[in-house]
Amino acid sequence: MRYMATYDLMETIRNTNQWLGATAKSMASYPAFALTPNPMMQWLAAWGEVTERSFERMVAKPSWGIRTFTCSDGKDHLVQKKRLVERPFGDLLHFEVAGREKQKRKILLVAPMSGHYATLLRSTVKSLIVDNEVYVTDWHNARDIPVSEGKFDVEDYTLYLVDFMRHLGPDTHVIAICQPAPLTLAATAYLAEEDPKAQPQTLTLIGGPIDPDAAPTEVTDFGSRVTMGQLEETMIQRVGFKYKGVGRMVYPGLLQLASFMTMNADTHSKAFVDQIGRVAKGEAYDDDGHNRFYDEYLAVMDMPAEFYLSTVERVFKNREIARNEFVVDGKKVDFGKITTVAVKTVEGARDDISAPGQCVAALDLLTGLPASKKAAHLEPDAGHYGIFAGKSWRNNIRPLVLDFIDANSGGPANKTKAPSRKKKASVKKVTAAE
Repeated sequence: MRYMATYDLMETIRNTNQWLGATAKSMASYPAFALTPNPMMQWLAAWGEVTERSFERMVAKPSWGIRTFTCSDGKDHLVQKKRLVERPFGDLLHFEVAGREKQKRKILLVAPMSGHYATLLRSTVKSLIVDNEVYVTDWHNARDIPVSEGKFDVEDYTLYLVDFMRHLGPDTHVIAICQPAPLTLAATAYLAEEDPKAQPQTLTLIGGPIDPDAAPTEVTDFGSRVTMGQLEETMIQRVGFKYKGVGRMVYPGLLQLASFMTMNADTHSKAFVDQIGRVAKGEAYDDDGHNRFYDEYLAVMDMPAEFYLSTVERVFKNREIARNEFVVDGKKVDFGKITTVAVKTVEGARDDISAPGQCVAALDLLTGLPASKKAAHLEPDAGHYGIFAGKSWRNNIRPLVLDFIDANSGGPANKTKAPSRKKKASVKKVTAAE
């Protein structure tokens, strides 16, 4: 079948390298070789260990790794991941802290569907779970979704978000990170017309391509250089016989990973050579910095072909969001209809994927929203990843976002905000110190 041979070939190469790594590690670790110590055997075993782990991680979904949380009572509470809504292409997760009082803020984190799992937001979730009820969109790997479940494009993605927001209710605060920012804005506009009472209270857009042409980058330039026919011919493959989604057209995660790696080949090569050296010297361990980063970075997922192609065509090429011409389920959404949802944009000054100017363009589309409900923040010296994880997020952006949420929370929750302010601040300080 067309495109399937290429998919299976990539999986065969990955599987072969994993096997070679395991074989080298096992062979070089035979006790008999210890009779005549040879540094080359140590290096061979180290190479095998690093190689096996690296290629194995490419098809494994990472764990969230959030099992317990120390609350203000000084006790450890179990964190349970509950699936509130289950759909073929993605679920709505709730990180429920057992035995803790329900927190006033209800935050929905919209994770990107851009080649990595939602676990990419692990540190973001950890930082927010301190004093919030946290919900996350957990997108599924397209290779595991049977063809019988049908298509999934940008309109389907938007309608999923609409359903998730309706399920959580109007007291929700939505934070969309990177790629889903324009579609989350569209989902909010859709609700503004179809079901106003289900709109969230606030919407925070972090580093998303609302208007890709506002500040072109290498990513947007690539989208404008190639035609849709070229993209479909070179990037789309059919899932092979090994997975449940056999025959489904996808943009393979392994192909995306290859693109990621070649963009910074020298940096990645040095990182792996250094790690082999540390393993050979006995200085590496299972949860060291290299493994923590690459266990997540190498874990990639396939995207439905319709979603990938429609994102490039409608968001980047045709700029339907930027021109306020986006259509969902046959209905044109009008961003000017958003009149009550407070909207904040966050950008990183050194973001080379969604450059400053692309995300803040959302505020110009909100013609029906009062200026008092609009806000924007540009984080100096922060790159794309830094605006939702790391020091910039923890120390600067997270407090600003939570202050924005508190300032625009309606109803009883907002009335009790002032007395609890000191307590929340102390929790943040302890978390930062940790």
